Parts: sequence; structure tokens; C-alpha cells
Amino acid sequence: MIRVGVGGRAVIGVGALPPVVCGLTKQGHRFLTSLAIADPSSAAVGLLLRKFVSSTSKHVALTTLSHLLSPSTTSHSRLYSSIALPLYTVIKQEPWFSWNGKLVADLIAFLYKQGRYDESEELFAETIVKLGLRERELCIFLCHLVESHGDHKSQKGVFLSSEKLGQLLLHSRSGYVKRRGYASMVAGFCEIGLPDKAEALIGEMREIGLKPSAFEFKSIVYGYGQMGFLQEMKRVVTVMEGEGYELDTVCCNMVLASFGEHGELLDMLWWLKKMRDSGIPFSIRTYNSVLNACPTVMAMIRDTKKLPLMMDELVASLKRDEADVVLELLKSNVLDQVMEWKASELSLDLHGMHLSSVYLVLMQWFGELRRRFAAGNFVTPADVLVICGVGRHSSTRGESPVRNLAKEIVVRMECPLRIDRKNIGCFIGKGSKLKDWLTMS
Repeated sequence: MIRVGVGGRAVIGVGALPPVVCGLTKQGHRFLTSLAIADPSSAAVGLLLRKFVSSTSKHVALTTLSHLLSPSTTSHSRLYSSIALPLYTVIKQEPWFSWNGKLVADLIAFLYKQGRYDESEELFAETIVKLGLRERELCIFLCHLVESHGDHKSQKGVFLSSEKLGQLLLHSRSGYVKRRGYASMVAGFCEIGLPDKAEALIGEMREIGLKPSAFEFKSIVYGYGQMGFLQEMKRVVTVMEGEGYELDTVCCNMVLASFGEHGELLDMLWWLKKMRDSGIPFSIRTYNSVLNACPTVMAMIRDTKKLPLMMDELVASLKRDEADVVLELLKSNVLDQVMEWKASELSLDLHGMHLSSVYLVLMQWFGELRRRFAAGNFVTPADVLVICGVGRHSSTRGESPVRNLAKEIVVRMECPLRIDRKNIGCFIGKGSKLKDWLTMS
């Protein structure tokens, strides 16, 4: 689904609206590691599953299952396919378990994607019997199912679940049910690369007297954008504005991400100016989307030992179109969003930034600190804290590309910041030392 969402994450996707990955706990990680090397016999695996669930908390058990079902989880896919349903079966026997339609929908879609159609259909049929004639609950479950199939990019799954949901909408008199159902089907078709099919559903909504919401329009905007149909994307934006929906940061980031994915830097620059002129705030995702589309910037951060360490040097190293979009970003207040200046502490939070954004924000931060200290009208903070994260969300657990990049920059600049021994996801230092260093460098 389209989501609008740390330390250490180094993805380059949709500044790009990356899929949400369920955070795997240390206990869950150890459990999955033990399964990977265990005796593959069903008895041994079953014993491990029961022992794990009985000895861990509800949170650990459920987040581990959610991790298995995540479309973004690619490691040990064959193992995960074989244990997802048995793990769910063990979990639902626990006294703390309460039935969750979203979890079941995720499991059904996961099994379907793995080609385990009989098990998927059996679980679906069991759920339909459970929900009976409770129309709203049935609608919500079917919506979750369409969305889950969409997350797995399963065209057949989206079509089949949308057909079942459509039948429910056809016979329902509930405005809530119809709105909820159409929203999920629109988003689902956009996820599988069929924004034109999603737009046709907008027409159906109008025919039955439903006004499409901003959510449906944003889904279609992003759907066309990701498929590279940029003129269609622009057209839908115009229609959306004509319907009275104002553009916001989320929608603009979707448009920027789509331009970026297809290397349209001039369109991206025009859109950034439109945002600024309209008073639409930039965000960290704006930085991510724009900078990830700048090939020179991306090449630079792959060779950190040659990174320019001054903003002027960086801009001078870029091609004209890249330099223009970077300069446009610098006119925003994003730095103020992630920096807090108090007498007790100056902090900079790099959570949520891709590596390209980390680099630019650090260059921007050092430049702003130098300006403020030189002006002499800002109190010198007692302590300095730069938050990088420890890599919990990195592709390699515990390895933080953000911290590594920040460390390379700090070391090369001979900056008086050091990694905190108590929290390796942070750099710390004294405000007075940082001020002296900046004013003398």
C-alpha cells in the first residue's frame, strides 16, 4: 500500500515511500536464526514454535509473525513460507490471542503469493464463516485482503479479492461500506500497476453518488507516477485540485518521487518552486526523493573519502540541474525541523533520512552553526547530540550506514564530536569545543 512514514536505513526507493517493515525484536531474530539451522522435520520445528510462543511476550510473537508475512522480507523465503501458518496456529491457541482481521488477511495473501492456494482458500473460508452476516466487519476484512494482495504485487489476488468485495458493495446500503471498499480497491489496483483500472473505479463511485476523497486521488497520482505515466499523473493532480482538494506535503512528495524515479529533474525543480510559492512545507521525505534522483550526489556518497566538505564545494561539483534542485531544498526550513537549539543541548536528529539527505543536512547544519556562532546572538549550548541510530532498520541488523557516513564526515573534518560509548547510535560533544572549532576552521 501507499504509505507515508531510521537511523541507519539506507534505502533509495521512493523517497520514496518504502514499504513498512515490521521491526524484528532480538528474540524474534534469534528464533528465526535457530529455525534456519534446525532439523527440518515437522516435529522438531513444531517443538521450536511452541517453545518460542510460550516463552515470549505477545508483542514478540506477533511482530515475529508479521515479519514473516511482510512483502519486504526476502531472506529464508522458503523457510518462512513453511512456518508462517504453523506459527499462526500456535499463536492463536494462546490465552492472550484475539482474532485480528488484518493479520489473517496478511497471512492469506502471503500463502497465496507462495502458491499455497488450498491453505489460503481454507483460511479465507474459515474467516467468512466466522464473520457471518456482520457486513461492516466483513467489508473491513475484505479491504485488508485487497490491500495485502496489493502489497505482495499479486495481480490475480487483487482481482479475486476485489471481485468478492465488489459483490458486497453491490448489495450494501451502507455509505461507510461503499467508501471503505472503493478506497481499498483503488489503492490495490494502483499497487499492482493498474492506475487506469483504479481511475475507472472513480467513475463508478460518481455514478452511485460518492465523491472521491483525496486518498483515492493520491493513490492514482502515485500509481501513474510510478508507472512512468507522468502526463497522466499531472492530469489527475489537476482534477484533484479542481475537486477542491489542496495539495499537501504528502501528495507533493509522491509527485517528486515519481519525477525522481524517471530522472525528470527540471520537472522536479518546477514542483519544488510550486511547493514553496504555495506555502507547502518540505519534509525529510522531500529531501530523500529529490536527492536520490541526483546522480552526482548519489555517486559522491558511494565514495565518502572524496565527499566535498563545504556546501559551496558541493554545489560547484554538481551539474546545473542538480545544483538548482539542491539550492531550492536549502531554501526550506527542514533543518529547523530536525535541529533543536537549547542552552542545555544542541541536537540534530537524522532519523528517517536516506544517505543523500544525511550528507546534505550535515553540510547544511555545519554551515548554519558557523553562521549562528559568528553572529554572536545565540547562546552556546552546553552539550551537542547528533542522533544517527544503531541500524535496527538496516538491511544488515546492527550496521548503521547513516552512522558510518556521519563518522566519515566527522573524522575527515576533524570535528570534535565522538561516538557516545553509552549509545553508539549517537555522536556527542561539548558546545564550547564545537563553537571554537567552527569559528577557527
